[in-house]
Amino acid sequence: MSERLSVLKTYKLYVGGKFPRSESGRVYEVTTRTSAAAAAGKGKWLANAPLSSRKDARDAVVAARKAFGGWSGATAYNRGQILYRIAEMLEGRRDQYVAEVADAEGLSKSKAAAQVDAAIDRWVWYAGWTDKIAQVVGGGNPVAGPFFNLSSPEPTGVVAVLAPQESSFLGLVSVVAPVVATGNTAVVVASEKSPLPALSLGEVLATSDLPGGVVNVLSGRTAEIATPLAAHQDVNAIDLTGADETLAKELEIAAADNLKRVLRPQPVDDVDWSATPGTDRMTAFLETKTVWHPTGALGASGSSY
Repeated sequence: MSERLSVLKTYKLYVGGKFPRSESGRVYEVTTRTSAAAAAGKGKWLANAPLSSRKDARDAVVAARKAFGGWSGATAYNRGQILYRIAEMLEGRRDQYVAEVADAEGLSKSKAAAQVDAAIDRWVWYAGWTDKIAQVVGGGNPVAGPFFNLSSPEPTGVVAVLAPQESSFLGLVSVVAPVVATGNTAVVVASEKSPLPALSLGEVLATSDLPGGVVNVLSGRTAEIATPLAAHQDVNAIDLTGADETLAKELEIAAADNLKRVLRPQPVDDVDWSATPGTDRMTAFLETKTVWHPTGALGASGSSY
């Protein structure tokens, strides 16, 4: 019996709930990142990843904007259910992600498994926050006068997310999950050197009840994709976690053109992605709406509504 040939996986982008190749037709080699490979100058070939173009970035923004109304209008409870479903799906494909993270980051199987387990738990963490964050950052405000004064958080809109370069999966989930948990939609630029776990995440998102376009995943040269996203007039915010200092400064300048909200945590290299994340990344892409309403006439015996 002849030896069976392996069926190699073709990695694709995830845009608008579909899996297109880059419109440019370009790809680039992704290799292992073990210490031995680094010493030899080149790692083992893993796959050809799509090399996204400016057109792919624009298409992803269109998809994210189209999905924003439905996703932001969904109940917080429903968003939590969907994020929990993502964790369920990842749990079922845990072995695949352990292998991909191990290759991507040059980790042992046990360390890669710890990263994947933490990423799955991170989805559960944010799933629990979807219907609670409004009570933490919103509420009634005491004012001088016969008025109700109520503040409530609302999603910013379409957020461009530059995923961490070194943490290909746990770091990725840690920057994407809080964006969508609060009702935003995202255009994600995967780690340039280790994009495969991010591209595989798209396969889970597509089968986890998440509406198409809520999360869009692009791979390729971070600077090439991020530059048009930072300047795009229909992008409302940008997370610069995956940009180096020089690129981050350029993107901040471009983002100022339409007053984008910019998150630039420093120093990125020292971030412990396994630590409890807190609420900072959720509140970074929330706007606060405050409503005033008269209470009615205030009589001698008390309020009259």
